[in-house]
Amino acid sequence: MVRIVNYQKRQTEEGKAFFVLEIQSGIEMVLSAKTGQYYATAKRANISSTFDEETCKALIGTDMPGNIRKMDSEPYEYTVKETGEIIMLTHRYVYQPEVNSPSATSSNKGLFENDFATRVENFSRSSHLAEMSI
Repeated sequence: MVRIVNYQKRQTEEGKAFFVLEIQSGIEMVLSAKTGQYYATAKRANISSTFDEETCKALIGTDMPGNIRKMDSEPYEYTVKETGEIIMLTHRYVYQPEVNSPSATSSNKGLFENDFATRVENFSRSSHLAEMSI
């Protein structure tokens, strides 16, 4: 399972705005090569979407079947936010939907669609109530 934890506004090369959903895997314990101690971490990835900003906000906290996996890529530079250090990476993390069997996929699809529909309905209802109180 992965969870939608945030969203970001991006622009295409043509300047058109769109939103990506930030997803995060479950907790993982990793052994530090430097200290020899374990630390907790989680993999993160982004998924492009066709949603507007309000829908993206409503989706935060939604669980989706699947996982985040490491995928080899062409080398690229990455700046470590905390230190400003620029490093060269040759991998990315990507979302991989859960595809065990046709029946599992359709039942998971239904769970996600029901959760999504509930979140959008609740968001719409709260927005409508807010408009009525103005």
